[in-house]
Amino acid sequence: MNVIDLNADLGEGFGPYAIGDDAVLLDMVTSANVACGFHAGDPGIMVATAAAAKARGVAIGAHPGFEDRRGFGRRPMRMSTAQIEADIAYQIGAFQACAAMAGHRVGHVKVHGALANLSNREDDVAAAIARAVRAVDRTLAVVAMPGLCAERAASREGLRVVREIYADRAYAEDGHLAGRDAPGSVIHDAEMVASRVLRMVQVGAIETVGSCLIPVQIDTICIHGDNPGAVATARTVRAALENAGYRLAPFTDP
Repeated sequence: MNVIDLNADLGEGFGPYAIGDDAVLLDMVTSANVACGFHAGDPGIMVATAAAAKARGVAIGAHPGFEDRRGFGRRPMRMSTAQIEADIAYQIGAFQACAAMAGHRVGHVKVHGALANLSNREDDVAAAIARAVRAVDRTLAVVAMPGLCAERAASREGLRVVREIYADRAYAEDGHLAGRDAPGSVIHDAEMVASRVLRMVQVGAIETVGSCLIPVQIDTICIHGDNPGAVATARTVRAALENAGYRLAPFTDP
């Protein structure tokens, strides 16, 4: 039986403000990427999310991004590679401490939003992130889009790479995500998402907006927890995979 991981970006509220239905999503995913306090999240949310994941046998990872709450980490920011490296290390360490309080262990790192997009296009940014992960804990896996700068940088640092596709985001012809301002870049129809995910997983390729297929290794599938309809999408995707004979399991020890 083929094994695949299903992940979601969670813990993206702040104080009393919640984004997404994390409690329900944690019943459907096998791995969770938890905001580390820069683009979203706070210490209390990090501890609570780690504890909830632990109770459900869901693996957890740090989800660091730009320090930009107002823009939800989705606005590009220019800073030195040294600052990027320090910011990534800081956020991973913060979540490791919060996870420890919850009795859970951080097993991976997945960079968020505009910083992730930048790391997929610019070698120096990707290298700074990979150096930070290795410096904090070289046993951490790095979740990255396949075939781009971030994957190559993590591999050069000797880190385990987990290759990810996005269930609810459209791909441009170059294998990068289509810009969020492009029509149809975020896919909301759960049945459409599930059918597309199953096609990509079965053929081992990214499907672009132009219907081209780019062969890649696929280890995990991401659903954005902040999207409207994320719960319905996760439920439909999971059912489609299981009905097709896939077993869902985390890629790190939960």
